[in-house]
Amino acid sequence: MSRPSEQSPAGGFRARLHTVIFEADTPAGKAFDVALLWVIVFSVAAVMLESVASVRVRYATALSVAEWAFTIIFALEYVLRLVAVRRPLDYMRSFFGVVDLMAILPSFLSVIFPGAQTLLVIRVLRLLRVFRVLKLGHLLGQAEVLMTALRASRAKITVFLGVVLSIAVIMGALMYMVEGERHGFDSIPRSMYWAIVTMTTVGFGDITPKTVLGQFIASVLMIMGYGILAVPTGIVSVELAKASHVSLDTQACPGCGKQGHDLDARYCKACGTVLDWAVSRSESR
Repeated sequence: MSRPSEQSPAGGFRARLHTVIFEADTPAGKAFDVALLWVIVFSVAAVMLESVASVRVRYATALSVAEWAFTIIFALEYVLRLVAVRRPLDYMRSFFGVVDLMAILPSFLSVIFPGAQTLLVIRVLRLLRVFRVLKLGHLLGQAEVLMTALRASRAKITVFLGVVLSIAVIMGALMYMVEGERHGFDSIPRSMYWAIVTMTTVGFGDITPKTVLGQFIASVLMIMGYGILAVPTGIVSVELAKASHVSLDTQACPGCGKQGHDLDARYCKACGTVLDWAVSRSESR
């Protein structure tokens, strides 16, 4: 039975478009990615230059034209990406799908909310695609390993943050009672801010305990902070070690564009689309 991409010219066009836009294994695909990376660099540079007052005053019109030109280019590219995949909605919900959308929305929002175009610097996240162009696809696999470890650690880290917040509330209330308003601890929320700053070993110094008892409590909290900071590192490290044993494929799913599938996977783990290259690989064995 022939595949959908082979049954109609539209399917063939979509397959070719997917290869050019989502893969860098062909000359056309590499040329597309290289051109896109340069456009991203220039667009981010334009946003940064616009924040310089002297440049903005002198080249306001040119920067505005450049901003909208880049926005139109990215909007067309975004539409082509949706056309190239079989499941556009799944791609829209993916990480790069959200980033691609955020790369164009601030320009339109700036019409209603002046200054929103500053958020266009989010386009710098799109430079992550440089890994494919430089044949560093294995690094994308490692990024997927890291994301897997973070997802597996989510429940434990949530519990950990709950404990940290509880400690901040208790210590904040205690310092409010011990130090009081005369020493800057004029409310429990402000005292909680001090507790969080102290516990994370940041120590801005804008609020400091003056009494001996308050300084003793602060010392205890500082020592606790060193132990607390080590907990999430250990949690993620364990999950990272587990996830590192799994080898991942870096080719993009033709359905939603997701990368990071298991080497023996035949279906996308995000949208369930058949992975054509995996099927071909399996049939050739």
